[in-house]
Amino acid sequence: MKNQLKLLLLATAMNCFAFSFSDAQDDEAKWWRGNLHTHSLWSDGDDFPEMIAKWYVDHDYNFLALTDHNVLSVGNRWMDLAAIEKRAGKTALEKYIAEFGEDWVERRDKPLAKAKASSNPGDQSKPPASQVRLRPLSEFRGKFEVADKFLMIQAEEISDRSENRPIHMNAMNLQSVISPVGGKTVVEAINNNLRAVQEQADQNGEPIMVHLNHPNFGWAVTAEELAKVTNEKFFELYNGHPSINHLGDKTRPGVEKMWDICNTLRISEMKTAPMFGLATDDSHNYHTQSGNKARSGRGWIMVRANQLNAESLIGAINQGEFYSSSGVELESVKFDQGTGKLSLEIKPQTGQTFRTSFIGTMADYDRSAQIQLDADGKPIRATRIYSKDVGKEFKISDSLRPEYQMTGNELFVRAVVTSSRQHRDPSFKNQKEQAWTQPVVWTKTEKE
Repeated sequence: MKNQLKLLLLATAMNCFAFSFSDAQDDEAKWWRGNLHTHSLWSDGDDFPEMIAKWYVDHDYNFLALTDHNVLSVGNRWMDLAAIEKRAGKTALEKYIAEFGEDWVERRDKPLAKAKASSNPGDQSKPPASQVRLRPLSEFRGKFEVADKFLMIQAEEISDRSENRPIHMNAMNLQSVISPVGGKTVVEAINNNLRAVQEQADQNGEPIMVHLNHPNFGWAVTAEELAKVTNEKFFELYNGHPSINHLGDKTRPGVEKMWDICNTLRISEMKTAPMFGLATDDSHNYHTQSGNKARSGRGWIMVRANQLNAESLIGAINQGEFYSSSGVELESVKFDQGTGKLSLEIKPQTGQTFRTSFIGTMADYDRSAQIQLDADGKPIRATRIYSKDVGKEFKISDSLRPEYQMTGNELFVRAVVTSSRQHRDPSFKNQKEQAWTQPVVWTKTEKE
């Protein structure tokens, strides 16, 4: 009798799923850097979409999704200059004109029927309020898109609520806006919105990727609820907005711990695929580098794909061919399906050291879990307290080429690389630059 090593294939409700990191990666594939969570004046951001796109181009990104709340950047949209200045400051329009020119920027006097509330009809010397046109994606993407260099992806943040909690999901590569569907429970609302996305994908024949945003924002989603929405394959493990409770609190775990709990439950109890984790900016503020603001450049994903187009990127992301970063760069991530070895190559940086933690859960983990209680001993709606076996650190390495040899008893293993350098624009206290790989699953079986 001899041992045969094989990759564990897991089925989701939507399709068959397998991990594709391997030593035999496509030589034509490249790493593409992108952000999938960005807001503009089309919803609650404070700058024009062209200005935002230019920032990402100038900072060496390869793709960007503008994800405004419940709207696509389409159609004819005018915004009061007063509203722009209130949100973005008096210089926002000046910056816009300086960058793109007077001929590009469209302005008009506010139609009188709408201007009455904001002007004094008796003061004939006062001009009507001014408005500025927000250009749709179709008009400005040509200024930035370059083959094999930069791509704009049409997207939306589907902003819903259930059980009085914010349920926000980003959908990429949409053809038309998707209105929030709702649901009696958090899990039902997520599933209903996923179904609406899938219906559009089936109707248009175009792939759409959807991920769940900032689960700790408003303490919206517990780890158990993440585990239950098995049709959802992606969530934000790092979101650069300072107000999303990334580290949790005294009664709720941080988002990274929630990831491990979710994947432990998915694999051990639900016999389904683990969830993949993304890093995003969730940027809203573009005119200040001070204060507790949601700025660009804090988190992104690196996707290994053959081509820079929506279909290729989404296909690679679906196969787990990406890692997430808040500053650390990886040269390679490989999972050998034959031997069960997970290996990384970290890009060296002058003056920095790196520590890699390989984290996961064993199949025989302690399954005990306790309900969270408040100060009065009453149960609260929160992720349960699990044993230290869940999301356990298996190995630490200070090498630039760290690796982990799986035994076959692990439910999953992932790696997180932490730099000695502080994050250049931290979203929480004492934040270091990091990179996260996706969880891999492997088992050893015997065959005659």
